[in-house]
Amino acid sequence: MGGKYRAAVAAVAISGLVLAASLVSVSIAGPNVVRIHVIEHATTDTLVDLTTNGDSTGDLLTFNNEVFDEDNQTVIGTSHGDCVRIVAGVSWECRWVTTFEVGSLTVEGPFFDASPSVLAITGGTGEFRGARGSMRLVAHNEAATEFDFIFRVLIG
Repeated sequence: MGGKYRAAVAAVAISGLVLAASLVSVSIAGPNVVRIHVIEHATTDTLVDLTTNGDSTGDLLTFNNEVFDEDNQTVIGTSHGDCVRIVAGVSWECRWVTTFEVGSLTVEGPFFDASPSVLAITGGTGEFRGARGSMRLVAHNEAATEFDFIFRVLIG
């Protein structure tokens, strides 16, 4: 009985090593990275002041804006979502969907008032199904009426 037990343990150990090696090779090979740069025009942003204190924790920002190509010339999609004020004058916590003709990307994370932000890509649809990665958010102009969305999409 001891020999059969040892053989079974050895088989399990070898299987575990083979599995670990295959996982390492997948992570080393890595998925394809697709970079998408678009510019959002923040024309529909609506601030809901949930208190009478002006800019304060808990306020809500909603939007449904057009998204333009990297040259800022052609509408290629929309972004729609919401943000909750976390620290007045400093940051929001946001989630939104950017929709293109071929699919959509969902992001979630901080939006800082005075500096670039990086949000997580939490999923996608269509050609972006199973997407993950990050999106860098940067003000495109000084008035902060346009924003660069620079997606780094990992697919595969």
